[in-house]
Amino acid sequence: MLENNKPSLWNTIGSFNKNFWLASFMELMERWAWYGIYTLFGLYLVGSTDAGGLGFDHIQKGNIMGNIVGILYFLPLFFGVIADRIGYKISLAISFAIMICGYYMLGEVTSYSNVYLVFLLVAIGAAFFKPVASAIIARNTNETTGTMGFGIFYMMVNIGGFIGPSMSSGLRTSFGWKIIFIQAATVIAINLIVLLLFYKEPKVEKPKDSIGKAIGDSIKGIFEALKDVRLGILLLLMVGFWTMFNQLFNTLPNFIEDWVNSSAISDWLNKNIPFLGRLLTQDGLVKPEWFTNIDSLMIILLQIPISFMVIKMRHINAVIRGAVVATIGIGLTFYTDNVWFTIIGTMIFAIGEMMSSPTVSSFIALITPKGKEGLYQGTYFLPVAASYFVTSFISGGLYQNWSDKLSLLKREMVSRNIEMPEVVTKEQFIEEGAKALNISIAQFENQFNLKAESVDWKSVATSLNEYALSKNIDISQVHLPFSKNEYFTLAEQKLQMTHWEMTDMLWNTYDPNKIWYVIVGIGLFSIISLSIYDKLIVRPLEKKNSNQS
Repeated sequence: MLENNKPSLWNTIGSFNKNFWLASFMELMERWAWYGIYTLFGLYLVGSTDAGGLGFDHIQKGNIMGNIVGILYFLPLFFGVIADRIGYKISLAISFAIMICGYYMLGEVTSYSNVYLVFLLVAIGAAFFKPVASAIIARNTNETTGTMGFGIFYMMVNIGGFIGPSMSSGLRTSFGWKIIFIQAATVIAINLIVLLLFYKEPKVEKPKDSIGKAIGDSIKGIFEALKDVRLGILLLLMVGFWTMFNQLFNTLPNFIEDWVNSSAISDWLNKNIPFLGRLLTQDGLVKPEWFTNIDSLMIILLQIPISFMVIKMRHINAVIRGAVVATIGIGLTFYTDNVWFTIIGTMIFAIGEMMSSPTVSSFIALITPKGKEGLYQGTYFLPVAASYFVTSFISGGLYQNWSDKLSLLKREMVSRNIEMPEVVTKEQFIEEGAKALNISIAQFENQFNLKAESVDWKSVATSLNEYALSKNIDISQVHLPFSKNEYFTLAEQKLQMTHWEMTDMLWNTYDPNKIWYVIVGIGLFSIISLSIYDKLIVRPLEKKNSNQS
């Protein structure tokens, strides 16, 4: 009988109030800024310096995109309870101010340590926002409307997640990388204006204890919440699902850039739909971020009907079935270098994501005591945080050793006894040069005029050798800047291969897609463990509660 009493789709949507829609809008904008950076961030961090990238290796990229985002998702445990006490409007204002500064500065720094620290600042701002946005949704939905409410909220996430990378993709092609960071700061500034003008704090009784005591109590509160067997074990098992999900943003764009030949699609677009070709392609290939963006587009189009379908399922069934579909999808994207597998796999993955992710958040909302929405929604981020620390290894060291095209090409050139220059960024050259000459970085830059708008590297090499000779200093380990793209070009010449002939040779020799086994294995573990969890814990509890009622 209960199934027949469920409200219709449009009645459910119409029941949401102003604060629900404001929170959804602010989430859309925050995700626009975040994914406008994050979807392209892996490409930017390891990109060739002569194309505006930072030239980091994948271990550095993994640390930045994994560990810092892990911290981001851990901090809501504390920030959620702070927000419950100081009020959501003040919390959001603090969050937006921090993010505006962080995003802008992210486009100004180039060294690994500075990028790490500034991205950490962005993460702190985002961490203040996350539990508040979710708590506003939880506070304005109930058991009947929760699944749909979080489904709409998740759709807003993906509208922002689609617009952000779309805008950034076009902007970085036309104006360079720096503009995407300015865009992110501007979008968050709009959020701040909307917050100050339109959001009204509802009258809710706030806890009376101090923030210091609240932070201490929040840790106890989390452990207390985790004593709920259904919640605690579910969060633990979701680490695997989120680790698999993270590969879409932390690993897949680099895998596509390294291995997937999309020239046929690029040629067709530029010939038949030239305005789309200008937006989607660069240097004869579809830009990697557009493949990842398929996920967001699918969710925009299908999240509401899929959420409505999922309402009829048990929560845990929806999560397990979603994990099955997502595992198949992500497996296809890494299984081959065929561009159509990348497209179809991402579409399949999106369907699984739509079934699982908002359902978990809705499930937590059902067991959240009134007045503690920030705290309990914060627990949702625990498995996400843990998954990013695992992801830092997969997208970092594992990808570097198994799948990074530059690393594999270096290995191949050594095996063939072909001498090649070291790939060195300008920052690495300056650091190593200053260290070798035993002078400060500022002195080194001034000595060889390295802050000039245009640096004559032949003159720098001559001056450096003369200076070292006059001081009787060994500089054999100091290498002039040499970019990733320059390495590829020189290797192609020495191997007498085109770029894609060389890529195919490396693919067939080193099997870089073997990272597929790890990613799909994690997905399978999640599916099996969640199924056992359902059988041994959830169903007995449901049966017990049913008998008691």
